[in-house]
Amino acid sequence: MDRSFDALLLVSFGGPEGPDDVVPFLENVTRGRGISAERLKQVGEHYFQFGGVSPINGQNRRLLAALRVELPRRGIQIPVYWGNRNWQPYVSDAVAQMRRDGIKRAMAFFTSAYSSYSGCRQYRESLAAARIEVGGTAPEIERLGPYFNHPGFIEPFVDSTVTALAELPQTQRAAARLVFTTHSIPTAMAESSGVPAGAYVRQHREVATLVAERVALRTGSTRQWDLVYQSRSGPPQVPWLEPDIEDHLGSLHEAGVHAVVVVPIGFVSDHMEVVWDLDTQAVARARALGLSMSRARTPGDDPRFVSMVADLLTERLDGVERSERLRWGAEGASPDRCAHGCCPNPRELLPAVGEDP
Repeated sequence: MDRSFDALLLVSFGGPEGPDDVVPFLENVTRGRGISAERLKQVGEHYFQFGGVSPINGQNRRLLAALRVELPRRGIQIPVYWGNRNWQPYVSDAVAQMRRDGIKRAMAFFTSAYSSYSGCRQYRESLAAARIEVGGTAPEIERLGPYFNHPGFIEPFVDSTVTALAELPQTQRAAARLVFTTHSIPTAMAESSGVPAGAYVRQHREVATLVAERVALRTGSTRQWDLVYQSRSGPPQVPWLEPDIEDHLGSLHEAGVHAVVVVPIGFVSDHMEVVWDLDTQAVARARALGLSMSRARTPGDDPRFVSMVADLLTERLDGVERSERLRWGAEGASPDRCAHGCCPNPRELLPAVGEDP
């Protein structure tokens, strides 16, 4: 494998940055599905409640700035570019700029930590389409593999979960339930994700286990936990991963649970599907039930997460064998290159809207 590269490309989902952007952004996300602009305006109402601005682009700018400091500090002297799949700056714009700058080969870091069509392969398809659009002199681009069980991803969640526990009423902390949440996807997509199949759910359960074990060590108390899902979209007749977080909060309340910490392990940053689905809707549901709820923060631009990206690049530069890589849990390191047929594209089951799973 050729391990040389001369740039890093940060690849993300993108989001609107003003009210006039919301419908065009959603048109990009749902292109080819025949959804009217009026319906998209209704779907995008949660964006309008935040002034039409998703936090995701601002969070990516902070991550980009942090990477541009961290990589040289680690001796990796390469430029860092940024492109989104669904909003400015687009992946195709970034690839075109890379070509103009003379970049020949780049590594791509996806702001999605897990294996699935929507979290990995769809990003690779966007990169391939961008290279075709730019033309024959476009740089070669390979992706850095899933990093869900890297300490740089796990440790920030451990710290933020401990912090969230401390935000609960003191009398409820000891018995508080950990509720790990991620983006729901169609069950057919989940069952076919990764090699071997079913990687999406399996990887999330491993992360939940790793975080819960370390939180128990930090707090001196073993905790019960659940993995639930959020942000479902698409036709109701298509099965998606369940239970939904709001339904699950109701079930926990009925079972006598009085306090929960919601840990959004499916997300790299606190973007719209965190601040709306969790901080707005789930909080309202918990309040209506009389259930105490706090929410752990995502890694964002935590220095350990930024350092993790440098670790992934260093692995590729040094040619470290996968078995030697720094990973936690039974899953080990994910392959640098996807196997043939990995995470197939069930086009009729794709989510209609959403930011990074």
